[in-house]
Amino acid sequence: CSVTNVPPPHPTIRPGSPVPVNTNNPGVRKAARFGVYRYNNSSNDLFLFKESQIKKAMVQIVRGLKYMLHVEIKRTVCEKRDHSSLDSCHFQREKNLQRMLRCYFEVWITPWTHTVHIPVAHCQ
Repeated sequence: CSVTNVPPPHPTIRPGSPVPVNTNNPGVRKAARFGVYRYNNSSNDLFLFKESQIKKAMVQIVRGLKYMLHVEIKRTVCEKRDHSSLDSCHFQREKNLQRMLRCYFEVWITPWTHTVHIPVAHCQ
């Protein structure tokens, strides 16, 4: 997942306060995936989770792009130890294995230094 080609969310956005941004925006989707990676790295679940729906997205320009995202994530059929690519992981169909969490991610992307910082990743 490359940081360099994250597009600016909107050409008219000025530095300063957070503004709403379309949840289908490619930068938003990429930021959500970074949040999911962070969640998966810290969870004890046997399975990987993947974003199922981005409910709300805000972006703030502060030395890069800081995304504030409300995301629903669901358990996939991919086991964590397999290190699968999330794109090829399907959501659990088995009733007793299905699980959905609501998450709030703050994802700070600085394209010119190729860094991603995720100060906040709360899921419940």
